[in-house]
Amino acid sequence: MEFSHVGLITDRPQPGEVFVPATRVWITNFVAHPYRIEWLRFEPDSPVTGPVRTQPHVAWRVRSIAEAARGLRTLIDLFEPVPGVRVAFFENADGAVIELMEYEGNPFG
Repeated sequence: MEFSHVGLITDRPQPGEVFVPATRVWITNFVAHPYRIEWLRFEPDSPVTGPVRTQPHVAWRVRSIAEAARGLRTLIDLFEPVPGVRVAFFENADGAVIELMEYEGNPFG
């Protein structure tokens, strides 16, 4: 597992944000942020509910989401927010929101 970023919720548009149709959320490029922060801004009709929409998350790059997710409760099933990147969201035993990511190379530029 390799640390990727921290995701924080905002209701203000952010410079450079891009839209993820699968979740109807605007996200920023965490690689471009000096502290690896990804801002998330949800559209009112986003299907995302619960802790992913209301709490910050910590994201980890993993070789296998299936293996890394053992023992975690699924919050959002596997999807592809940008080409070449597969992610899913989970909750661990103490309630923390965890994003697990699989990708090859550096699709974030």
